[in-house]
Amino acid sequence: QVQLVESGGGLVQPGGSLRLSCVVSGPHSDAYLMGWYRQVPGQERELVATVTNGGHTTYADSVRGRFRVGMEAHPYRVHLQMNNLNPDDSGVYYCYGDGITAVHGEGVTSFALKIWGQGTQVTVSS
Repeated sequence: QVQLVESGGGLVQPGGSLRLSCVVSGPHSDAYLMGWYRQVPGQERELVATVTNGGHTTYADSVRGRFRVGMEAHPYRVHLQMNNLNPDDSGVYYCYGDGITAVHGEGVTSFALKIWGQGTQVTVSS
């Protein structure tokens, strides 16, 4: 069974930078798409940025030009470099993965679809 394990986050002043990382834990051989969503109290979880294993990226309009998402393989992991942060960027950031090929041994594989990390808090405040 695969899981997503996040690191990074914390408190930063407006205009500062943070880097979030998320790694696929457990035997796996491939991941189609990974990325980040954000949720604030009382609101639905919203897309921040995603990247495919082919390098296609998607960004929310509010972060385009300030955030950069990247994926690396073996083990598969996704990073989110967040620059020029403002208070509206605050929230719980969740790592997201889709189409992860889990390896169970003896050539047995399965797909982990639409899985989430545990979330990490980002607070932008002076």
